Amino acid sequence: MASLEGAENLWLAKALFDLGGIQFGSFTLPRGTFDSPVYVNPRVLVSEPQVLRRTAEVIAHETASGSLRRRPRVSPFNLVAGVPFGGLHLATAYSLLTGTPMIYPRPPRTGGMGDIIEGRYQDGQTVLIIDDLITHGGSILQTKSLLEEAGLHVRDAIVLVDREAGGGERLKRHGVNLIAILKLKTMLNHYLALGLITSEDFHRSMAYLEGKRPGEHGELSGS
Repeated sequence: MASLEGAENLWLAKALFDLGGIQFGSFTLPRGTFDSPVYVNPRVLVSEPQVLRRTAEVIAHETASGSLRRRPRVSPFNLVAGVPFGGLHLATAYSLLTGTPMIYPRPPRTGGMGDIIEGRYQDGQTVLIIDDLITHGGSILQTKSLLEEAGLHVRDAIVLVDREAGGGERLKRHGVNLIAILKLKTMLNHYLALGLITSEDFHRSMAYLEGKRPGEHGELSGS
């Protein structure tokens, strides 16, 4: 059974499911990931402003409570940066809710003209990266690199869903602390308990997340 970490935010897992943001089948994920039996699309939140606002409130709570602890989970920050494109709506909602200035990196325009970082910032400021989803962490690390090239500091990143594919550990090796609102295994357990998904989809997805593939004896075994 998956950990109940983040159980207070399982309403968000249900909202994502109801909005069609959780699908089962066979999906090719970015960056050469093997076909996944579960697909997570938090971008569907843009179609429900009230849910998006409540999600921004959760992010605000996580960052505020983290910074108030004796050993805070989140370092103080001056700005938030949304990871294009999945994190932009979340960072915007958070910025509007809290009044925290927002910036975001983008690929340079044709010919190399124009700023790579959109928005106003000062050298030496600290940025909290916001994204909707983490798998292997590549998008967050790319964003971190662009921000640091501009003279900014990155210590933390917050995401809605951690697919638990090693992204958090990879970020840690690069000096970035990850805060995840939801873990995918916890979400799957919740869906099964509510009768929203079949036992087959649950077990296929859990086996995939544990690094297993169809193998010998007709069972799901390690690749």
